[in-house]
Amino acid sequence: MTTHDKKSLIAALGGLLLGATVQANAEAIRIAIDGSYAPFAVVDNEGQLQGFDVDIANALCEQMQADCEIVSQPWEGIISGLKVKKFDAIVSSMSVTEERARAVDFSSHYYSNVLTLLGAKSLQLGALPEAMYGRNVGAYRSTVSSQYLEDNFADKVNIKLYDNQENAYLDLTAGRIDLLVSDKFPAWNWLQSKEAQGFEFKGDDIDIQDKVAVAVRKGSKLKEAFSKAIAEIVANGRYQEINQRYFPFSIY
Repeated sequence: MTTHDKKSLIAALGGLLLGATVQANAEAIRIAIDGSYAPFAVVDNEGQLQGFDVDIANALCEQMQADCEIVSQPWEGIISGLKVKKFDAIVSSMSVTEERARAVDFSSHYYSNVLTLLGAKSLQLGALPEAMYGRNVGAYRSTVSSQYLEDNFADKVNIKLYDNQENAYLDLTAGRIDLLVSDKFPAWNWLQSKEAQGFEFKGDDIDIQDKVAVAVRKGSKLKEAFSKAIAEIVANGRYQEINQRYFPFSIY
């Protein structure tokens, strides 16, 4: 082989490797997560997403041996962004609902959710749900919490909806709302904070048979890939390891 032939072969191999790299990058799975939902996802001081959903997303990608890119996406419009291919999947504590299932496909669940009421310890309530009537009650907009509140109490309480969970907590602590309907696990996490020492769960859990799953576009093969990976990280103990970082009880 002449020197010219060797150079040509090296150039050709380099082109193939570069092409393979570009192709791999092009096929990287983009995963959207809303970073305003502690402890499932928050943006740290360096602007990086951290939390349960982030760790689960990374574990699933490792299990699938897939290149993934996690992007921060506000909750409002997150399904629209998926449909127009801004990203390929949502791993952001999204509950499976009939309405959402008409727009996207869902994997098997990666945790189960119940709702709860939060209020000040000093707030004396009678029997629920009647004790809610006439009060100012908040919820995170476009969630199963707000849907539950609007479906069951639209004409019985003064509803206030928030664009993120943190603003709902701020209004609760400031007394601008009397009660907050929330997913239980982020509420439990907030109750561990200094700001929440004067607050508590009110009444029993509100079980709406809620399952949280990965959302993908209709017809995407990623539905089966994520479902398989979820089952595998549950079976091999990786899921439990992540769970224990955030909660002293199982949320699966």
